[in-house]
Amino acid sequence: MAIRLPKRYLVTSALPYANGPLHIGHLAGAYLSADVFVRFLRLMKKDVLFVCGSDENGAAITMRAQKEGITPQEIVDKYHSLFEDTFKRIGISFDIYHRTSSPLHHETSQDFFRTLEKKGQFVMKESMQFYDEKAQQFLADRYIKGTCPKCGYESAYGDQCENCGSTLNPTDLINPKSTLTNETPVLKSTTHWYLPLENHSEWLSEWLENGVFNGKKVHDPAEWKNHVLGQCKSWIEGGLQPRAMTRDLDWGVDVPQELPGSAGKKLYVWLDAPIGYISATKQLAEDRKTDWKKYWQDKDSALIHFIGKDNIVFHSIIFPALLKAHGDYILPDNVPANAFMNLEGQKISTSRNWAIWVHEYLDDLPGKEDELRYVMIKNMPEQRDSEFTWNNYQDLVDNELVGNLANFVNRVLVLSHKFYKGKVPKFEEEQDFIGSHGPLEDSFVEAELMDVFDMLFEMREKLYLYDFRGALQQLMNISTMGNQILQFNEPWKIVEDDPHKVKAIMNCCIQIVAALSVAVRPFMPFTSDKMRDMLNLPPIEEKGELLKVLDRLAEGEFLIKPGHQLNQPEHLFTRISDEVIQKQMDKLKSNHLETASAGTPDTPKKSDNNHTADTIQFDDFAKVSIVTGKITDAIKVEKADKLLRLTVDIGSEKRTIVSGIALHFKPEDLIGKDVMVVANLAPRKLKGIESNGMLLTAEDGEGRLGLVSPPVGWPVGSHVG
Repeated sequence: MAIRLPKRYLVTSALPYANGPLHIGHLAGAYLSADVFVRFLRLMKKDVLFVCGSDENGAAITMRAQKEGITPQEIVDKYHSLFEDTFKRIGISFDIYHRTSSPLHHETSQDFFRTLEKKGQFVMKESMQFYDEKAQQFLADRYIKGTCPKCGYESAYGDQCENCGSTLNPTDLINPKSTLTNETPVLKSTTHWYLPLENHSEWLSEWLENGVFNGKKVHDPAEWKNHVLGQCKSWIEGGLQPRAMTRDLDWGVDVPQELPGSAGKKLYVWLDAPIGYISATKQLAEDRKTDWKKYWQDKDSALIHFIGKDNIVFHSIIFPALLKAHGDYILPDNVPANAFMNLEGQKISTSRNWAIWVHEYLDDLPGKEDELRYVMIKNMPEQRDSEFTWNNYQDLVDNELVGNLANFVNRVLVLSHKFYKGKVPKFEEEQDFIGSHGPLEDSFVEAELMDVFDMLFEMREKLYLYDFRGALQQLMNISTMGNQILQFNEPWKIVEDDPHKVKAIMNCCIQIVAALSVAVRPFMPFTSDKMRDMLNLPPIEEKGELLKVLDRLAEGEFLIKPGHQLNQPEHLFTRISDEVIQKQMDKLKSNHLETASAGTPDTPKKSDNNHTADTIQFDDFAKVSIVTGKITDAIKVEKADKLLRLTVDIGSEKRTIVSGIALHFKPEDLIGKDVMVVANLAPRKLKGIESNGMLLTAEDGEGRLGLVSPPVGWPVGSHVG
């Protein structure tokens, strides 16, 4: 596959809401992958800007402020400062970390809105929106909660379901409630500016599916992730609808006051938030006295959005539509969205305090920034949901970082000091690197270092294609090869009998450590600094060093010249004790239980693969009636990608059950299947259909779903338990 190499890159990470701290799911979703990519591009001497900032507008901010009894400005100041500090401590290398409360952002957003208005890209539309009569105000999407029509989660917000990730409108919710008063809101007329997304369907399809815009090839869809294109295709095929670009709020960016009807109106957060990428770039350009437009308006630039899968629609449909409607901007070259990272068998939940907060990790485990980065990248949810467990963290650190990488570096440095007083050994005074001692050393060193070149080149290719897990594996393969060279040749045994061969072995291994000190930089920058210090080399400045390494290896040149003095070895990593892991496990469970006992109202259902659920009594289980059944009919529910309407024979009657399994099973394949049914579940309506029961399913580690079935031939209606 040909990889497009643009003249310059503008890389963004999703703006975090300034209403709570960062957890590891955020890190794995949008920030760590972007940081690896950007550091790599800098090492390849590419022109790249990495921008982000705090999203400080919208209803989520005012909700948090009300909860804490302080002003919205105090909330955003508090969390913006925490974000800046946390990102810096974990090594996320933004060129600028901006904020959407800045005057420049307000000005940029309003100018963008004015341009769209002048070009006739909006329609004024009167609509019925939820209004809280007790609070006497219209309700923003996040001020409304109800049952998700797609998965049945009972605490979904009006704009999105945290449980299944579906994008919603407030009127989609079943049994909506105001989060301000817990009253049922009423629908009341209001007028807003709408973006008619349906007018953009045709060109969006051509751009997403074929990479063609205005008749020209602008990106390669083969480089986009399947789940990103799949979600966008589903949205477009379902029919795009007009989307309100303004809201009735008292916190946010004002609609330009000169426009009729602007009083009391704010810009929709999903209009102003992505414009935050633009205002951040403008601020950076102002600080550096450069031109921001070449990154946003030049066809030779590539715009890359790193986000979580819950933001795909906003970055792949809505924001591109806004950019196209404006007319002056390039469209995203790629949106390499990650899926979700779960935690110890459950979905990460901020409301239930089931999370590992990044700033607390850094406080609890000082000096172990790269250990977390490594584990996050190793388990990065690039194509499907993944999982973090403390036991896996311990295993990866002990066996891979300590047992492989640190072991190799330490052995090389220790042996170099033992054999040569810490100096890089020479083959001959008057000769260069390759071919200095005849066929044995020549072929050995050249072959091994060309293998390193090949692995680094493969790592390069994978990074360009956003395969960060694969790239990390190539890095560790180099370390593994170095350990194998030492283990196979055992230089400590032959140093007296064959000193020339040992010099070749040790020189080769030192060159590999030098290559690793550069290649490790995108993944573990703090480790790179430690390795460079041990090698007595200057720190990596990320100004084309990896490109230089590739060139020098290809030409058969030294990365560290003979005679160079090495510093004393230090341990790159240390093993993680069982006590440390148990302490973190206890903390996670304790925080969760404290939150649950405090009566948090929006506790979500636990994930299907949760093996660490709270203990229940036998009497609790005895209340559940599980019977065997057989599916006799199955059809898809209209306008619901995940729902199937099933008819299930349970012996005494045939039940209608609405089940969220449409992404895993074709309706025709389910007919005749034997299943287990929770028969005494309270009825509930999903998409207007009353569902009476629930099928039992099982989910494996890769997210595949299976039906729990009774033994073959078992009669329907049999009770289980």
